[in-house]
Amino acid sequence: QVQLVESGGGLVQAGGSLRLSCAASISILSINRMNWYRQAPGKQRELVAAITSGDTTNYADSVKGRFTIFRDNAKNTVYLQMTSLKPEDTAVYFCYAAIGFPPLTYWGQGTQVTVSS
Repeated sequence: QVQLVESGGGLVQAGGSLRLSCAASISILSINRMNWYRQAPGKQRELVAAITSGDTTNYADSVKGRFTIFRDNAKNTVYLQMTSLKPEDTAVYFCYAAIGFPPLTYWGQGTQVTVSS
């Protein structure tokens, strides 16, 4: 069983920045893909950013140029650096990992991000 623990959420004013962390209980070198999703009240969960074991990244159009996903293999942690935050970024942010093929998938418990206007 893989555990993912998110941290770094909080309350920030519009235009501010936050860095989310997702610490894995195993070496992230063995994880094929790690994603950040978010879910706002009354909305479906959406993919925000993804990174593969080869460091290929992709982003939702709504966060391109503002968010950056990156890995620290030594710390078994994936980060989501969020800048120029907007009120519409308010959501619970979840970390996701996919391992192997067909993939075994794991989710973190989520961390709340609230952006005030």
